[in-house]
Amino acid sequence: MRALVLLTGLFLVAPALAAADPCTAPLPKPGTRFSGAVRYVGDGDSLCVGRSGDPATWVEVRLADFYAPELSAPGGREAKAALEAIARGRAVACRAGRRSYDRVVAHCSLNGAGLGDLMRSRGVVEGGRGR
Repeated sequence: MRALVLLTGLFLVAPALAAADPCTAPLPKPGTRFSGAVRYVGDGDSLCVGRSGDPATWVEVRLADFYAPELSAPGGREAKAALEAIARGRAVACRAGRRSYDRVVAHCSLNGAGLGDLMRSRGVVEGGRGR
């Protein structure tokens, strides 16, 4: 019985662990400029940008200038690791474009260099659905 309770408890916790990206701020309108630290990296071409530690202020971004392989595809995990190494915890400046599902497609730069260019300069292979 105890094993069943523990197993049931795991099923109740699992959905929270597998939750979507934690960014929940309203998406900026096209052309809007926004900035903040990269708080979360979802994969090789999506991240959260926010000025505070509160996920309710984090904007979910899909990079406009880089198409990473999906996490489950060859190179996907490496692309995510590269984006984390380049940008996580660092301040970026972004310009919002169109909306894509529950995120904004945006051009983001770090110290004046586009994140897509920084990914390519590290040899990260493109190949996601946008290619």
